[in-house]
Amino acid sequence: MRPSLGLAALLAAASLLAGACSSGEGDGAGSSSGSGEALASPVTVEHRFGTTTIKEVPKRIVTIDLQWTDVMLAMGVEPVAYSVDSLMPESGPPWQELPGGAKALALDDGVPVEQILALEPDLVLSTYSLNDEETYSLLANRVPTIVGPKDETQVTPWQDLVRTAGKFLDRSDRAEEVIGSVDEKVTAAATEFTGLKDRTFTLAQYIVGEAVYVVADEKDGSSLLFGGLGMRLNPDVLAEGRKTGDTRVNVGTERADLLRADLLVFLVNGGDESDLADIPGFADLPGTVALLDYPTVVGLNTPSPLSIPYVLDELRPKLAEASGGGA
Repeated sequence: MRPSLGLAALLAAASLLAGACSSGEGDGAGSSSGSGEALASPVTVEHRFGTTTIKEVPKRIVTIDLQWTDVMLAMGVEPVAYSVDSLMPESGPPWQELPGGAKALALDDGVPVEQILALEPDLVLSTYSLNDEETYSLLANRVPTIVGPKDETQVTPWQDLVRTAGKFLDRSDRAEEVIGSVDEKVTAAATEFTGLKDRTFTLAQYIVGEAVYVVADEKDGSSLLFGGLGMRLNPDVLAEGRKTGDTRVNVGTERADLLRADLLVFLVNGGDESDLADIPGFADLPGTVALLDYPTVVGLNTPSPLSIPYVLDELRPKLAEASGGGA
């Protein structure tokens, strides 16, 4: 299922991998037993369907979901196969340079288990698309498979995925270099746009004809970029999330009050700007409104070490505007 701010598939997309990596043998399915270089200590990853233990550095990796594809590329590893999003441009996400020899996997009819197994991978990585335990078992019985975490309410901070990769690739130093490089770009933007400090942000989308979905958790992976810029989540949205217990709240179009922020980052999903007329008061919102296209919102909503620098560049004019004025 495609990433969306309000769909359950994304809510399962990857929250913090609690106890993601630890030394020791795990007790779940999917221990690696290939012919790669042995790890000094086995790496055990906990996830919603149990644990997966990796004993050797994987050489043939299949990535299901954009975050893991980006993480592997950032770590200098070319997956043998990767999933594609049919809503992205034909060339793929604009921040990616995909390996020419890798197989593109369409997920429109579900995870293609047979195609994946035919590639003889030694590791399969997923966050939100592999959310069916039966499908997971079909893969995990044959190849170590990592899926999303037990807590299905947040998007995983991309730094956690990079550090997890650093452990099972035996390249923790490289993982920290990747994280540091991106953090430097965020810090530079915060220094450039000092007026953003303590200004409010809201990240939301309108699924045309359905509802407005708003990120209501400042610790959600999709919120962390704004936190790194010194911004804070719209207090009204934060309060709504605490009231409902949801990290992403689903409200009617009459709740334009939740969209009032110094910076509103917004996607019209399934329509265009003319559909904003469905939201009473949208045209009168006092802050800076950044209407983004699908790739940019996905890059922000399921962030990665490759997508965040791209999103920063796309948002730069709006960040400058929000830095100089407010709601």
